[in-house]
Amino acid sequence: MQRKDIRNIAIIAHVDHGKTTLVDQLLKYSGTFRENEQVDDRAMDSGDIERERGITILAKNTAVKYQDTTINILDTPGHADFGGEVERIMKMVDGVALVVDAYEGTMPQTRFVLKKALEQKLRPMVVVNKVDRPNARPEEVIDEVLDLFIELGADDDQLEFPVVYASALNGTSGLKPEEQEETMDPIFETIMKHIPAPVDSSDEPLQFQVTLLDYNDYVGRIGVGRVARGKIHVGQQVVLMKQDGTNKSYRITKLFGFLGLKRIEIEEASAGEIVAVSGLEDINIGETVCPKDHPEALPWLRIDEPTLQMTFRVNNSPFAGKEGKYITARKIEERLMKELETDVSLRIDPTDTPDAWVVSGRGELHLSILIENMRREGFELQLSKPEVIIKEIDGVECEPMERVQIDVPESYTGAVMESLGERKGEMLDMVNYGDGQVRIEFKVPSRGLLGYTTEFMSQTSGYGILNHTFEAFEPVVKGNVGGRREGVLVALENGKVSTYSILHLEDRGTIFAEPGQEVYAGMIIGEHNRDNDLTVNITKEKHLTNMRASVKDQTTNIRKARKMSLEEALQYLNDDEYCEVTPESIRLRKKILNKSEREKAAKK
Repeated sequence: MQRKDIRNIAIIAHVDHGKTTLVDQLLKYSGTFRENEQVDDRAMDSGDIERERGITILAKNTAVKYQDTTINILDTPGHADFGGEVERIMKMVDGVALVVDAYEGTMPQTRFVLKKALEQKLRPMVVVNKVDRPNARPEEVIDEVLDLFIELGADDDQLEFPVVYASALNGTSGLKPEEQEETMDPIFETIMKHIPAPVDSSDEPLQFQVTLLDYNDYVGRIGVGRVARGKIHVGQQVVLMKQDGTNKSYRITKLFGFLGLKRIEIEEASAGEIVAVSGLEDINIGETVCPKDHPEALPWLRIDEPTLQMTFRVNNSPFAGKEGKYITARKIEERLMKELETDVSLRIDPTDTPDAWVVSGRGELHLSILIENMRREGFELQLSKPEVIIKEIDGVECEPMERVQIDVPESYTGAVMESLGERKGEMLDMVNYGDGQVRIEFKVPSRGLLGYTTEFMSQTSGYGILNHTFEAFEPVVKGNVGGRREGVLVALENGKVSTYSILHLEDRGTIFAEPGQEVYAGMIIGEHNRDNDLTVNITKEKHLTNMRASVKDQTTNIRKARKMSLEEALQYLNDDEYCEVTPESIRLRKKILNKSEREKAAKK
């Protein structure tokens, strides 16, 4: 038996191919909202950082009514760094809609997300988005998708995928690229026809697995998941089967269903429905809720391991505590532990000292979003250089490798290939589209990509597009890979930066500090144009005398200081440096602030 009144589908795609915009249109055309209801663009991206950067970080679910059917739609992140979110979602749905850009075609992260869906034996459908782009090539893109399906080992059913063409921005769709009408019906009808309905097993004992967590000040922790079988109702006595093998008894206090962007309180839900449950205090991701007389856990959710780690420390610089609210080890530890509750792909390990923790995640973006959230909440931290995690597999030391896809104008290919060659990259493929654009694929050790983005942007004058995604752990590549080649300029003493001293230092390198900015001894205030570090006095003022100069003081022009974003600062670090992060500033500093102590340590 199948429940014909429900469909569960996840929307997957590479970053920026239009998943969230497509969900907006599906919500709008399904008549879920009232005529006069105000709905934001990219309604599903609710976090501040998600809106600012235009990316989805957390997977979210919504439900729309189409005719008499409830369609549960899950919007997933496109970045491989948030793969932990994507993998869990696949357990909640029966099919996926793969959204592909009609010009860009399949990208590295399309491959990553699709692989997860095919492994779960889900039924795919393909939406070719942005068909209104002037250089769209929908037919070729479908061929690329088919090749990718075959390469990832799709079975015969999965290869017979239906295709819909759309322009989510304009709200049009159709079964042919040239036949676009202002409606989303073709997409809805394809979902109804091709995505399997869930099996109706509501007369069997209950099984409900938590795949997403939420928190609410009134009801505490909320577990979102799919009822795998049986029925769940308010007031029911249940057992929570925990990861460590213990069982805890609870009573379900509230049940919520979804419609549009709202949660609706419901009394009962049965197999195939996606609901939110409250009343289970320390519920965690992957745990199963069962009836007391029939405890039977669902298989545990497997999450890919972290690939990158860095040390978070309590800020001990001379400026500590001036800008942040939370600076103690206890506050930082509490905040990191709270993050673990909702983020399953994060790992936090204590170190020998009580004021430092090793935090491991899925990539630079994954960790920098956590740091950005913490500094917005008022925390001060010091961070060490990000390092890749080396893992031992069958007695061999292995490091993470990434698949890199680069789109550049033809004239820049030489420079890019040379720089990736130096970073131990291996070229896999090269396609020239004939319109001056070249697409190159590489396999590069993850540590070779740390800090590469800035170099790549200057090499290609900003015309290049770089995408990379984790491929696998492989034996460690010998030799030095990547890293910064230039030395830095370090401040000699505490004080305010003067224009006079910047003028005298400009020919030594690039300055990061601005006139009037407070600096401390040991703080990095610029990049040296040679490969050694140089300690300089940037607080020196011009001596005033009562002698007149024969030349009148000319008005002085200094170059604009180089400003770094959080990601750039983390990528820039060397082993003997920290990045100091506060709600107002991002500063780079040496681990040893005193000049003579630094020189002694270097000699050793």
